[in-house]
Amino acid sequence: MTVTDRIALDPFGSDLVAESARLRALGPVVPVELPGGIPAWAPTGYDSLRELILDPRVSKDARLHWRLWPELDRHPSWSWMANWVGVVSMLSTYGADHARLRKLVAPSFTHRRTEAMRPRVAALTAELLDALEAAGAGGNTVDLRAGLAHPLPMRMICELLGVPEELRPGAARLIADFMDTSDPSPEFAASVHERIGTVLGTLIEHRRSHPGDDITTELIRVRDEDGDRLSDEELLHTLLLVVGAGFETTVNLIGNAVVALLTGPEQLAAVRSGAVRWDAVVDETLRVHPSIAALPLRFAVEELTVSGVTIPAGDAIITTFAAAGLDPAHYGPDAAVFDAARAAEDHLAFGIGAHRCIGAPLARLEALTALPALFSRFPGMRLAVKPGELRHVPSFIAHGWEEIPVRLEG
Repeated sequence: MTVTDRIALDPFGSDLVAESARLRALGPVVPVELPGGIPAWAPTGYDSLRELILDPRVSKDARLHWRLWPELDRHPSWSWMANWVGVVSMLSTYGADHARLRKLVAPSFTHRRTEAMRPRVAALTAELLDALEAAGAGGNTVDLRAGLAHPLPMRMICELLGVPEELRPGAARLIADFMDTSDPSPEFAASVHERIGTVLGTLIEHRRSHPGDDITTELIRVRDEDGDRLSDEELLHTLLLVVGAGFETTVNLIGNAVVALLTGPEQLAAVRSGAVRWDAVVDETLRVHPSIAALPLRFAVEELTVSGVTIPAGDAIITTFAAAGLDPAHYGPDAAVFDAARAAEDHLAFGIGAHRCIGAPLARLEALTALPALFSRFPGMRLAVKPGELRHVPSFIAHGWEEIPVRLEG
């Protein structure tokens, strides 16, 4: 196929399995069109994605390496992308700048610090399960996303960042809209951009006047003492990245695992019997149902040839985690089947190399605390709707469910 035959990605992410298969049938790397008509390249398999992620000639800095960066303002329907690639954080920097920004946040997510959070995660989980049990009494339907999968990681990341209670609903709404790719209108993008400044700007001002033992206070201290290490813009956008990546991905990890087990009774039975471990469930969820299906954007610093396909210098590349996890060339002909017994620990859902997610250990801790506790407390839990009635979040980036209605007793 030619570049003029670009495949438009579904902005709602309605059927990632079918879309990934369709793209894979066209080649290892194919030209696609993102919402609003943004041109990009999509690797369709595990090997091609891994090669691109690890290639030092692939950048995440749009200002330096995206050929179409100067045209962004001339395309109103592209304005949503500015909220992704126009920020200055670990997500969108290259080389020394990326290393500098990552170094500022990484100490908050070391193994030792993550392990120290274990009692708090367990306590929050127990509290949320108590509330779910009360709400579900008498056979009432409860939303597992709203009752457990969302509030657990949201409360944890807000405590780490020092987000006061009154700002938390606004922060949650901001991240949900940031992930929403169903509306490429400039008005929606402008609303998101404005709230990045107001919600997180208010957090910065609050912590500047009320410092605490939290990530925000530490970043403010770095900014105030040494602006060369962290600018005002980098401070704001680093907080955006940490709050978004720190909870939205774990919301989907927990929710996707629950749905996979409730729609696969043989899988749940294997877990209950001890034949399959919970960490294998988490890895298989991340492979088949990654919390982030595709992440914009990376850029070819120079002309690249990947799996026989040439990507011109300056072109954009989408990071296709969902397609990689479903690749039959890597995972076998049943790659689209959820089977925790395969123990596929080599998935790319947390990234690989310099940009591997620093919050991955915390996400695993939260999931590996919440899931066993949930299924132990409610052994008869079942979906309250048919699987086909579950609604995907309106995004080709985030991969999860808007609601997960369940009845806690069978």
